[in-house]
Amino acid sequence: MGAPERQGLYDPRNEHDACGVGFVANIKGRKSHEVVTAGLEILINLDHRGAVGADPLVGDGAGILIQIPDGLLRDWAGKEGVELPAPGDYAVAMCFMPRDDAARALAVSQFEHFLKVEGQVFIAWRDVPVDTTGLGEAVLAEMPVIRQAIVGRGPGTKDQDAFERKLLTIRKQLQNPLAELAVKKNLPGLTQLYLPSFSTRTVVYKGLLLAGQVGTFYTDLANPLTQSALALVHQRFSTNTFPSWKLAHPYRYIAHNGEINTVRGNVNWMNARRRTLESDLLGPDLNKMWPLIPHGQSDTACLDNALELLVAGGYPLAHAVMMLIPEAWAGNPLMDPKRKAFYEYHAALMEPWDGPAAVAFTDGRQIGATLDRNGLRPARFVITDQDHVIMASEMGVLVVPEERVLRKWRLQPGKMLLIDMEEGRIIEDEEIKASLADAEPYAEWLAQTQFKLEDLPEAPPAEALLGADPNRLLDRQQAFGYTQEDLQFFLEPMAQTGEDPIGSMGGDIPIAVLSKRAKLLYDYFKQNFAQVTNPPIDPIREELVMSLVSMIGPRPNLLGRQAGTHKRLEVSQPILTNEDLAKIRAISELLDGAFRTATLDATWAAEEGPAGLERALDRLCREATDNVLADMNILILSDRATSADRIAIPAALATAAVHHHLIRQG
Repeated sequence: MGAPERQGLYDPRNEHDACGVGFVANIKGRKSHEVVTAGLEILINLDHRGAVGADPLVGDGAGILIQIPDGLLRDWAGKEGVELPAPGDYAVAMCFMPRDDAARALAVSQFEHFLKVEGQVFIAWRDVPVDTTGLGEAVLAEMPVIRQAIVGRGPGTKDQDAFERKLLTIRKQLQNPLAELAVKKNLPGLTQLYLPSFSTRTVVYKGLLLAGQVGTFYTDLANPLTQSALALVHQRFSTNTFPSWKLAHPYRYIAHNGEINTVRGNVNWMNARRRTLESDLLGPDLNKMWPLIPHGQSDTACLDNALELLVAGGYPLAHAVMMLIPEAWAGNPLMDPKRKAFYEYHAALMEPWDGPAAVAFTDGRQIGATLDRNGLRPARFVITDQDHVIMASEMGVLVVPEERVLRKWRLQPGKMLLIDMEEGRIIEDEEIKASLADAEPYAEWLAQTQFKLEDLPEAPPAEALLGADPNRLLDRQQAFGYTQEDLQFFLEPMAQTGEDPIGSMGGDIPIAVLSKRAKLLYDYFKQNFAQVTNPPIDPIREELVMSLVSMIGPRPNLLGRQAGTHKRLEVSQPILTNEDLAKIRAISELLDGAFRTATLDATWAAEEGPAGLERALDRLCREATDNVLADMNILILSDRATSADRIAIPAALATAAVHHHLIRQG
C-alpha cells in the first residue's frame, strides 16, 4: 500500500490528512499500566475520526507513543541473558524491517555499522511480539517485520541529551541514503526500512491498524509491566492520502490533526539553509543529517523532522513549538510587547508552519498541545483530582466522574498547554510564553538589528523614475499581458475605491493548459491547499491571523545564537513600489554596508526567439552566483529593459530559477 510514485497529474507531495488525536498524562510523572490502558481507550473512542476502506479490516492507521517500558524490557532481558544499562543509558529503536530476507539482512548490517561509526554500543535485537488476528489481507500483505534494537550509550557520549543527538545522527545516516542503496544493491525492498522511534525516553507502537487493533496487535501493550506516565495516541483519517504503515501517527515527537498547508515552502526554505546552518551542539554531525527533511514524506512527518532538529539544536521543546507554530502576533495590539518582540525576532529565523492544525507533542519529559493561530481544529482538555490531564479532539474520550474533574477547557487559537512531569505541574500558556519572552532581551536586539523599509530615508526622486515614455504605456501593458478586462474591471475600480472588485464565484473560461489563447505563465498556477477540510476565512479573522510581513536579505543561522548581531530588513508587504526599490538600491549607503545590492537584467534579445529564454535563464543564474561570491546579499531581478527589442523573462520563472540555483550552489 502507500502512496504511488509521481505520475501524470498526481504528485504524492499533495498529500494531507485530518484525524483524531489525544493524550493522557500523569502530572507528577508517576508511571503505571493504567495510563497505557487509558491511552488505548482514548484511541478506541476516537475510532469515528478514523477511516475504514472497502475492506472493513483496513484502516488509515493508528498508534500510541509511550515512555520506554523499562520494567518490560528488564523482564525480557533477564529471560534472554541480556544485560540492560540504567534507564537513560540505553535507547530503543522501533524498526519496521523489510519483508525480503536479503534486504532485511542489509538493513541490520547498516544499522549496526552506523552505531559503531558513531561510537555507540549495540546490545541486542528484540522481536516485537504481535498478534495478527483480525488484520485484513491488504494489511498483512504490507506488514513489515517489526523488531526493536537495544542500544547502549557509548563511553564518549557525555550525557543523555548528547546520546539523543547521536541517535538522531545515526537514524539520518541510516535512512537518508536508502533509495540510492536499494538501487545500487538491486534490493527494492530496502526502502521499506523505517524507524518510527529511536530514543532513550519514548517508543512508538503504530501501524496500518484500526483504533481497536493497536492494543491487541502489539501484545507488549497488554502486559502489566508496560508502564508509562504518558500516552499519546492518534487515529488517522486521510482526506486525500494513501494509508501506509509509515504514515500512521504518532511520529517521534508529535501527533497532529489537520494539515500543514505551507509544507512545500517550509521544506524548500529548510533546504535553502544548508550552507548557513551551524550548531555548536551538533557540530560536524549536522552535515551527516542532510536532507534534514527527506523528500516524499507527509506534512506531519516534515513538521516532526523540523521539531526534532530544533530540539537537537538546543531549543527547549515549548520554544521550538512556538517558533514553528506561532500565535497571531503581528495584528494583535493587546499582546505583551516582550512576547511580540519574541515572535518578531524569531520570524526571521523560522517561517511559520501554518495549518489548520491541532498538534500534540512530547519529548518524554514534557507533553503538551497547541492550536495554530487559525483555531480551526478542536482540542479540549480535562484535569482530574488524580493528577491526570486528558486532552483530545473532543470531550468524553475517557469516562471521568464529574466529582473528580478539577477543570475543563479548550485550547484556544495560538495557545499552548504544557505538562512538565519532571517538575510535576501544568505550565499555563501565559507562564510558558512569559518565561521564554523574558529569557533574552528580544526587544533590545530588534532595536539594534531590525530595519523597516518604510522607516528608511527616501531615495532621490530621480532614482525612483522608470524612465519610460508615457506614450508607450500601451506597448508595455501589452508586453506584460494586460487585457482590457484587467484595466477596466480590476485596476481602475481598485484605484478609485481601494477595494477588490466584486464578482461571482467560479471561472467560465478554460484553464490555461486547455485554452486555445495565449496565456501568461502565472495563469498555469493555482493556490495549493487542502480544500476538503479547510473552512473559509472571514475578513475579520483574516486581519487578525494573516500577515504579509516579509524579510529581505540573508537569514540568520537557525541554530546559532547571534543575539543582536544579524541585521534584518523588513517590509510590511511584498509588493514594492518604485520608491521602495530605489531605497533598496541605495541601502548600502544607508546602513553602513550591512546590505549590498546588485541588479540583474531579466530580459533577453527578441531576435533570439523562444530558444533565447533558456539561455537567458542560464545567464541570469551565472550572474547571480557571481554576485553572491562578490558578497552581494540582495539581488534585484529587473525587467525594466523590456522593449521592442528585448523580451521579459516571466518574473515568477526568473525568481524561481535563481532561487533554486542558489540553493543547489549552496
